[in-house]
Amino acid sequence: MGSDVLTERAWGSASTSDPSSTRTTNGAHGLRTASDATLPDPTPIIPYWSAKRHLTCGNAGPRSSSARLFPWRGSAPGKLKTANAALVLCLNIDVDPPDIIKTNPCAALECWVNPHSLPSHKALEAIGSNLQHQFEGLSLKIPYKPILDPSYEDLRRFCITLRKQAKDETVCFYYNGHGVPKPTPSGELWCFNRNYTQYIPVSLMEVQTWLGSPGVYIWDCSAAGHLLSNFITFAERRDQDAFTTRGGYADGMQPYMNSLQLAACATHEQLPTCPELPADVFTSCLTSPIDIALRYFIMTHHLPNNITPDMVMQLPGDLKDRRTPLGELNWIFTAITDTIAWTTFPRDVFTRLYRSDLLIASLFRNFLLAERIMKNYHCTPQTHPPLPATNTHQLWAAWDLALDTCLRQLPELLAKTPGAPSSPPSPVIGTGARSGHIGQRGSSGAPSTEKPYQYIPSRFFTDQLTAFEVWISRGGSALTKRGPLSLPLQNGGDRCDTPDVVNGTTSPDADLVPRKPPDQLPIVLQVLLSQPHRLRALILLSQFVDLGPWAVNLVLTIGIFPYISKLLQAAGQDLRPVLIFIWARILAVDPSVQVDLYNTGGFKYFANVLATQEDNELPNSSEHKAMCAFILSAVARDFYNGQMACWRERVFDACSERLEEGDFLLRQWSALCIAQIWDSNDEVKVYGVDRGIQDKLILMLSDDSPEVRSAVLYALSTFMGAAGGKGQGGAGTGTQYQLEERIHFRMEVAVATGATLAVRDDASPMVRKELLVLISCLVREWRGHFVVCAWMYWEEDRRWRAGEPHTHHHHTEEEVTAQALAEWLDGFGDDEGSREENRVLLSSFFTIFVVLMELTIDPYHEVATLARTVMDYIFALLLASPFAKLNLVPPLPVDHKPAGTNGVHSRVSSAQGSPLMQHPPSPSLSRPSNTLRRTSSFANTLRHLAGGIPFPSSDEARAPPSPVLSSLSRSDVLTASRPPSPNFNIAQYASPYSRPPTPSREKERERDLASPPVSPTAGTATFSPSHVIEALVEEDMVRLRARRREGAHGRRSAGSGLGHAGGSAGGGLNSPCESTFSMDSNVSNVPLGCGTGNGLRDVLPLKSSFFAWCCEYFTEPQMRQTEADEPGSVQYNYQVWRQQRNEQVITETQKQAIVAESSRWDRPVANLHVNSHPLCMAMHAYDPHLVIANDNDMISVWDWTQRKRLNYFCNGNPKGTSITSLHIINQDVGGIIMTGAADGIVRLYRNYDPTVNQGPLQMVSSFRALHELIRVRRGSGLVLDWKQSGGTLLIGGDSRIIRVWDAHTETQVLDLETNCESPVTSITSDQGSSSTFIVGFADGLIKVFDRRLEEEDAIVRSYHDHHSWVQNVKYHPRISGQFLSASLAGEVRLWDLRGSDTAAQAWDLHHAGLSAFDVHSQTGVFATTSALTPANFRHQRLMVHSISDSSPLSTLSLPTGLNSYPSRPPTPYIPRHTSFAFHPMEMLYAIGQPDGSVKVTGCKLT
Repeated sequence: MGSDVLTERAWGSASTSDPSSTRTTNGAHGLRTASDATLPDPTPIIPYWSAKRHLTCGNAGPRSSSARLFPWRGSAPGKLKTANAALVLCLNIDVDPPDIIKTNPCAALECWVNPHSLPSHKALEAIGSNLQHQFEGLSLKIPYKPILDPSYEDLRRFCITLRKQAKDETVCFYYNGHGVPKPTPSGELWCFNRNYTQYIPVSLMEVQTWLGSPGVYIWDCSAAGHLLSNFITFAERRDQDAFTTRGGYADGMQPYMNSLQLAACATHEQLPTCPELPADVFTSCLTSPIDIALRYFIMTHHLPNNITPDMVMQLPGDLKDRRTPLGELNWIFTAITDTIAWTTFPRDVFTRLYRSDLLIASLFRNFLLAERIMKNYHCTPQTHPPLPATNTHQLWAAWDLALDTCLRQLPELLAKTPGAPSSPPSPVIGTGARSGHIGQRGSSGAPSTEKPYQYIPSRFFTDQLTAFEVWISRGGSALTKRGPLSLPLQNGGDRCDTPDVVNGTTSPDADLVPRKPPDQLPIVLQVLLSQPHRLRALILLSQFVDLGPWAVNLVLTIGIFPYISKLLQAAGQDLRPVLIFIWARILAVDPSVQVDLYNTGGFKYFANVLATQEDNELPNSSEHKAMCAFILSAVARDFYNGQMACWRERVFDACSERLEEGDFLLRQWSALCIAQIWDSNDEVKVYGVDRGIQDKLILMLSDDSPEVRSAVLYALSTFMGAAGGKGQGGAGTGTQYQLEERIHFRMEVAVATGATLAVRDDASPMVRKELLVLISCLVREWRGHFVVCAWMYWEEDRRWRAGEPHTHHHHTEEEVTAQALAEWLDGFGDDEGSREENRVLLSSFFTIFVVLMELTIDPYHEVATLARTVMDYIFALLLASPFAKLNLVPPLPVDHKPAGTNGVHSRVSSAQGSPLMQHPPSPSLSRPSNTLRRTSSFANTLRHLAGGIPFPSSDEARAPPSPVLSSLSRSDVLTASRPPSPNFNIAQYASPYSRPPTPSREKERERDLASPPVSPTAGTATFSPSHVIEALVEEDMVRLRARRREGAHGRRSAGSGLGHAGGSAGGGLNSPCESTFSMDSNVSNVPLGCGTGNGLRDVLPLKSSFFAWCCEYFTEPQMRQTEADEPGSVQYNYQVWRQQRNEQVITETQKQAIVAESSRWDRPVANLHVNSHPLCMAMHAYDPHLVIANDNDMISVWDWTQRKRLNYFCNGNPKGTSITSLHIINQDVGGIIMTGAADGIVRLYRNYDPTVNQGPLQMVSSFRALHELIRVRRGSGLVLDWKQSGGTLLIGGDSRIIRVWDAHTETQVLDLETNCESPVTSITSDQGSSSTFIVGFADGLIKVFDRRLEEEDAIVRSYHDHHSWVQNVKYHPRISGQFLSASLAGEVRLWDLRGSDTAAQAWDLHHAGLSAFDVHSQTGVFATTSALTPANFRHQRLMVHSISDSSPLSTLSLPTGLNSYPSRPPTPYIPRHTSFAFHPMEMLYAIGQPDGSVKVTGCKLT
């Protein structure tokens, strides 16, 4: 089994092999969580057919909430990018405005300059220079233009110039009106005339006209609220006029309402005049927040005696250096304000203000400090858009603590810092690194010989990381109800991403949502800037994004992307695991970052890791390389530039090397990465063919993992032309210009044929679905060959339906296909090589066609639906081809059935209805015709021939099954019942004739279906079938030549974007209605048929959802236990209860087993009545469930303790077949019903118990377990034996072989020849580790097989004592190496495998014959029932016998309820009229009678 031995872990478990269930127990970085370390590691119970692939069949789950991820790139409407800024200062120093009365003393500093300490003109210049430098500290990339005491004309000119320079980008307009009157209530600000003798009002309407939109406006003056409110009024008026008169703004221009504003106070408020504060306190908060924050702190907090305010002004450091005290405070301030905004503002507002533009983000971040300070001085700063108040946020306490911690080190810092001044510095007038007092010290002075003081960094970030870690480890993944402690709604409307789908079904906890994210999330982002904390922060981030797509979206919204992108340039090996993990999560949630990875070259980081040969450089090397393969496949998907970049980086070669790795996940994603790189890319396909990648992939179709097999088929499908992304697909394998035309043709056929033969019998429906996508690619490109195959099949089926012998005297009628093929091959003359080549190629097409026919009746609905889409496309082409004009015998009525066929086609055992033909013809209404009609579709005919129950339509299949009413009659139930649908039954049939019907098109659709697309002049054809074959084959070759020619001359350039040419390659010969070869062909005298099928839809190739399904793996939790494994969860508690209950049952039954061997077995327990005749029964080992299959192929599930029916559903096997085997598997953890029917198909159902609220009843899987069913006069159907301990399924029956299936890998392990002409009637294997099993045959023979031996030596013992049908064989429950058998003649034998070939003990209990026989699996007791005879059919004798005693324990006479003797059993496959089953654990048994009564009886233990 290799590394995939645990692939059947339940979805969400901690398997190390199964992609649908793998959970990284050590995370992306080798760490275990705290809860992991305390849990024991018991041997897990492996539930089979319970992995994610069984619940979804490769279909991506509905992501209704996560699909609406909030845009995190700042691309929301109204995105702003600042181009330039105007800094308008209206100070008029030494002249106070008339409406302002200043206090004495009064605030004086403007930009940290005292305007009265210098001449007025120099003070104004210094203030303007400082203001410019303060803004440059926020963003250096923007040009700032100080406008000092401007006149009206100057202000107008500067504003208009700025708008011209900014074009459509944002202009920042700063206005300081401390030297002019307050703004007017009508929205006017003030400037000066040229002589500074008058104040000139400027209306905001004029300012809006000059500056246009968008803009950022800062109003620093008293009564600034007037400007803010009037600006909004004027903007609304302008926008309304623009939309009314012009229908909106021109491209690139935004509405005026998109402009941002920051105002220092409300309309009725005046700026604070406190002398301890600067006069421009609002500007100081916005542009130099650390300076004003320190001053405010020393004003409001009591400092230690050894710290003076002057010392605080000398705090050393550089704002840009986070290792210095000043830089660290700035870093902490940024983290805190970011976090306050993140936790307070709506997501869209936060993204627009804090993640769109650096200047805007800094201004609004610092605005929070302004609000905190100025509200203490009766000023209320305002913004547009309005923001919630943040001045009382709890994180301000953390800021005060950080300031206090830093300032307490200040005396030592100043005492031991070289060059520390002894007195406070004078005010700064010139320029410097910072404007203001703090940190601006001269470096002059004698160097100090004393060792400098080592600054102790703040513990702020360490403590915040610890708090974040506590949140994650203490229930971060837990769900809660909607409320204040839950994840906020996005924008107050859309639902957040909630895990509302659990195990593929709607969870009972679907109303639960994730918890509110931790407040420390933005702080963790800031910590990434620090080298000492970076690794820890990345590990915590990886644990957070592991919670789900909602967590990834939050992290992206906060702004992690630029940081995480730059880290790809880091050379540190220790960061590799976490970076790979985080990037995998990001790409799984938002694939659009593929462009960023390509543009920055970041994908090379992952390409290098994937190509690394040394595994010791990376922990969990295979898993992380698989993540790299996923990342690179996401870069290449639907992105031509990404494909070529990956190819140039040799990613394609690295993936081909990884195909042979031992880890299944790496193999899977290597194949998927190859698929995305060569998807619709001719250059890479040529490169792959030159290196034989397609042959290497075909060899991998025997892989143990179904996910790997599906991934390989997906890669081959994209190679053959299927769309790996959003395109339609097509164009086959591309140009392949390096190959000759015929070699190219043979390669495409060989790929499809090899894949078809390798996985046609695969037990996984997911694999069979991917095979159909591959076949559909071949059908699209070589449709002419498939039309020939369809015609040959039609002719053969027509003769079979007519009952014509193959040696009929009408040779031309009999051998029309053989003659046509011979004439076609004769056209190649004496070239034997060409004749043989074409014969082999057509044989390959026919093989694929037959497999496709079998898939149309696949028991799994999705597979059958997709196959019918492909098959009906072929038949639509057939009906539109010249074959329809040939003189053919009219098709027989669909209900005609030749004698002796047993109602089942020899080639196709059963069929389901085809949606293509909505109105099959009635025999009484059919008129003679010499043409094939669309209403005689072969798929529809098959359905009638098989007489099976068709699957529901796509709409019906998605609807939950309705409960079956017990009052319905049997015929009503059969009519209304359908087999349970799979969970994600999303495959939809696509008709080749029309679009999906709408009410307005219904009549047109019916009219279209009623009229054939062929010429009305049928029967006048002057050509033969060989001419049609020649023309169709040649048309396919012309299509290939056109594809090769177009690819050679029109190859895409490297600069093309998505570059998918699937829909256009082929020179106009893509769709069947666009063929042009028939107009200029000179190689045949017949118009080509496929080109005349007007109205056919281009429905091929099929579209696969497998890649999207695989991507879901990286959105599911990997670092934590699943809910079912989390102690305390509902699922965990339920499983713990089940385990304890099961252990208690085992303990009790072990005690009872000893007593039961000598006690009576006639204690009545329950009487049930089921519909129809119970044929097969199975009892659950731990739950009180009894599963019964009746002769109408309906399955009922009963709670025998409550005498209540829990479920009732149809198995779906065709009419004329029966359910011949019934088992319940996975009984330790719940149960799955497994049925085997005479059609050779095994079906599995889950959620059959509605009382546990697991969702609706669903088909888990189904597959054809035996193909080689033989026709015998008296068969046994399908006989199966299930071995839970090894996941082994033994299949026999009406076959010459016994097939061994492995439930781990869903593949057949081996076929063992029975060397017997009689069918297999029973199979049994012990539940230990033995590889032997025992088989009973219809001729009385019993054989012992050993799977470890070679096939020819597998039969190790044979027993011949029985001379009639062996009804059952069972191992001795107590003694190893012994088994019991019983035949219909009434003989019961005890055998010893270690003894002779004769029975060790014999019982002859029923001289008139035996009906049922079973052995209890826990105690030495067996039971037999007598056969019904014409002399004794009203009562049946039941005997319960001890193996160790010669006398029976109980003998009962049970009424059968029959009024007359039945001439034959209810089904030809089960030679008995009654059913019997022991309970697997308890001392109970159930017996079913012909009248539908089922009695549950127990042992009298006391």
